[in-house]
Amino acid sequence: MTVSDVRAGNGRYDRDPEVARRDAEACELRAQGLTYQQIADELGLSSKGQAYEAVQRALRDIVQEPADEVRQLELLRLDELARRARTVMLAKHLVVDKGTVVIWEGAPLIDDAPVLQVIDRLLKIQERRARLLGLDAPQRVSVDAQQIGEDIMTLIAALAGGDDEDDDHELVDEDQGDDGDPDA
Repeated sequence: MTVSDVRAGNGRYDRDPEVARRDAEACELRAQGLTYQQIADELGLSSKGQAYEAVQRALRDIVQEPADEVRQLELLRLDELARRARTVMLAKHLVVDKGTVVIWEGAPLIDDAPVLQVIDRLLKIQERRARLLGLDAPQRVSVDAQQIGEDIMTLIAALAGGDDEDDDHELVDEDQGDDGDPDA
């Protein structure tokens, strides 16, 4: 059995702690060089397939925990970058020309460029956060397999033939007259 009879509160079943311990032990035995059948025999599992599954679950757990921690750390860093960017965005920026603040109609001229740059930076931070959390929908790519297959066959034929097969596919510019002079 790989799950307990108790739900985790999110609608999913939690792994039984005993199963998790056995999976870790199976992984340790595999690291010591035992076969899956030997692991099954040692742990009282009914088949080498169950031993394999136990090792795979343990390996997923080993990889998942550090990945979750790194993801959390990256999210904290992104939060800090966004906080600092917002501080820059809220600051007052004045236009300066040759070391002097530009005055317009009796008041210092406000420079919007830094604010717009911060907005661009915040968008990049949000994009990175979305990628990190997997929030973006997967990109769909359309491939015309038949056309690609025809192109490959044409290239193979051209390479295999080695002769002047291009003579059959001469390109003619419609703007040119019969003598090839575009001005005619």
